[in-house]
Amino acid sequence: MSGIIGKKIGMTSVYDENGNSVACTLIQAGPCVVTHVKNEETDGYNAVQLAFDEKKLKNTSKALVGHFKRANTTPKKKVVEFRDFRVEFEEAVSLGLEIKPSDVFKEGDFLDAIGTSKGKGFQGVVKRHNFGGVGESTHGQHNRERAPGSIGACSFPSRVFKGLKMAGRMGGSRVKMINLKVVKLFPEDNLILVSGSVPGAKNSYVVLEK
Repeated sequence: MSGIIGKKIGMTSVYDENGNSVACTLIQAGPCVVTHVKNEETDGYNAVQLAFDEKKLKNTSKALVGHFKRANTTPKKKVVEFRDFRVEFEEAVSLGLEIKPSDVFKEGDFLDAIGTSKGKGFQGVVKRHNFGGVGESTHGQHNRERAPGSIGACSFPSRVFKGLKMAGRMGGSRVKMINLKVVKLFPEDNLILVSGSVPGAKNSYVVLEK
C-alpha cells in the first residue's frame, strides 16, 4: 500500500467534460522524505516511514533529531508509516529519498484520504444523530423540540441498553474517505486535486493511500 502525506489547502470546483461542476479538494502532498525503511529480516514486515512539513529544531526532541539526521534531513512535523511500500517501488526506496505526488499517483487514479474530522464539541441528538425531536410543539410539548425522547423500556429490562444513540462529543475522529478520483496533478507545486470532500479543516494533515 503506497501513499503520501499531505496538507489540506481548501476546496474548489472544476468542470468535467460534460460541463458539470465537480466539487474538489486541493491538497499539498509532499515532498515527503523517507526517514526509515523496514524489511522482513529485521522487522518482520516491509514498510517505509515518510515525514512531511518542516519543524523547528528547538521544538524537536534529541531522539527525533538523531532519527532525522540518519536520513540526512531536517526535523519534520508529521511522520507516517506505509506498509509494503518497498515492494511496489521494487526495492528502490532508501533513506533520505524524496517522494513526490507524481511518484505515487497519476491523473485518473483513485485514492483513499484519511484525516481527522472537525471537532464539534458536545452536541445533542438532533445534530449528532439526525433525530427529529419529540412530537409536535403544540401538543403539550414545552421546549422539547430537540430532546431525545424516551431512552428506556419498562420495568423490564429496567436499564438503558449499551450503544444507544444519545448526546455526546461529536467530531474529532479518524475518518477515511475511499475512492476519490485524482482530477489533476500539479507536479511543479506538489499539489493534488481530488474529487469530493476530504475530512479535516484547512491546513490539517491528511494521508493519501493508493
